[in-house]
Amino acid sequence: MAEFAQETRAQLVRWLLHLKREPFNMAFNLVNPVILLIFMGGAFQGLAQDSLGGDYRTYLLPGILALTVFGNSMAGGIPLLFDRENGVLLRLMSAPISRASILVGRFLAVNINTMLQCLIILGLGFVFGIRIATGLGGVLALLLIGLLLGFGVTVISLILAFILENHGDFFAVLGISALPASFLSSAFVPLDSLPMWMRVIAWVNPMTYTIDAMRSLVLSGWNGPLLIEMAIALLVFDTAMFWFGGRVLRRHLA
Repeated sequence: MAEFAQETRAQLVRWLLHLKREPFNMAFNLVNPVILLIFMGGAFQGLAQDSLGGDYRTYLLPGILALTVFGNSMAGGIPLLFDRENGVLLRLMSAPISRASILVGRFLAVNINTMLQCLIILGLGFVFGIRIATGLGGVLALLLIGLLLGFGVTVISLILAFILENHGDFFAVLGISALPASFLSSAFVPLDSLPMWMRVIAWVNPMTYTIDAMRSLVLSGWNGPLLIEMAIALLVFDTAMFWFGGRVLRRHLA
């Protein structure tokens, strides 16, 4: 166990050093959330005051956080795929280390990076006058909810890193997944405003439960039943992805 922890730590440090040397990657990942918060939040501000009865940027913030978690977690497997393509992954798998540590180290690095980005977005929201109704405890809860969503999505990304043939395919999957997952949820408008067919899909979309729970923490306060519903939905999603991912990755790491 101590050996595994040491190997995982080494893999994590490797990815954190990689992130430190290429800070542009984090900045690039923040472009879309910042654009949404500044421009989309400003463009629909007047409309939101009439239909939602409040500040649209505050309403939009949970959707931006969930979109950041989803997008960053989905892209988390891309560096592993690059390692596959240039032979680094094969050399790592041939080394006398636990192969699971390679995956766990990457998983931890992705989620640490995601939480840093979420904190930056929350700080930017504060600059625009957004206040979290549940205070500091609510901020910690927002990060925890983001981790629950990020867990399952990161597992999907790691699966894609092993089953796709090249990084071009991965970028294609990434390009067609983030926006549909966001629009087929309550990220930008209430579910009641969506057509019925979109509402049905949104009900099975993990992002909907994530966003609704986050929104209650930002706008109103602690809502026990809603948080429990979110926790159950995301734990079911994470468990299903962990089970499926374990079967797929075990076969590819053999």
